Amino acid sequence: MSFEVDGRATFGPVIDDGVADAGGAGYADLKAAIADSALIDLAAAFDTPDHPLDEVTYLPPITNPDKILCVGLNYREHQEETGRGGEDNPTIFVRFAAAQVGHEGTMLRPLESNSLDYEGEIALIIGRPGRRIGKDDWLDHVAGFSCYNDGSVREYQRHTSQFTPGKNFAATGGFGPWMVSPAEIPDLDAIEITTRLNGEVMQNAKSAQMVFGFADLVAYCSTFTELAAGDVIVTGTPGGVGAARNPPVFMDAGDVVEVEIDPIGTLRHRIARG
Repeated sequence: MSFEVDGRATFGPVIDDGVADAGGAGYADLKAAIADSALIDLAAAFDTPDHPLDEVTYLPPITNPDKILCVGLNYREHQEETGRGGEDNPTIFVRFAAAQVGHEGTMLRPLESNSLDYEGEIALIIGRPGRRIGKDDWLDHVAGFSCYNDGSVREYQRHTSQFTPGKNFAATGGFGPWMVSPAEIPDLDAIEITTRLNGEVMQNAKSAQMVFGFADLVAYCSTFTELAAGDVIVTGTPGGVGAARNPPVFMDAGDVVEVEIDPIGTLRHRIARG
């Protein structure tokens, strides 16, 4: 995971209820360690935590990705509730790293909008660079998975056919709490997403329900751009978003939103206006 302690950004493996500080191991950040294929060696080098988890500030697992590629309309139920999707290829848009916030940070409902919506999603993090990656080889290029809340400012998302403005207001993209390697996930088709708003379940689905699976997304995205170590593919949200409910349910100051992904962890944020 990536975190801040004593005003210093660093990273390290989670051990029990704490985290080791690998910042002195020769890598500037987690992305650099991933690029050097050093994660296994780093994990083996630390067996005791340096800091309790409740005494550090969580950062997005990858604080400086070259690219964040987000997938829209990737579950049938979400296509049905929005009346969109169904194309032969994935819907791809981008999010900027500056719009992200780590676990237990504050997500912001912007002053320009009253329609900040939740979108629980599985984030896939690239480990080995590649271009035109075959579907049979996708897992060789993956460093791990994490939780994502692709918070959406619906008015701005709907200004035109392009999603980018509604997906990039400050502190609307929750990412974390940490990255889990593929080896730690028993069944990649059985990853379960549950989104809760103030304790109420709003979304629930499994990764097998994605229209375009992990292999499809890695292959497709690597066709039009070379994927680099630390790049993030946010793989789409299930049905149940607030905008599709009657009446709509949006997030506002004081709300608590959680994206739990079994077996990865739970990403939690409180909402404020800003």
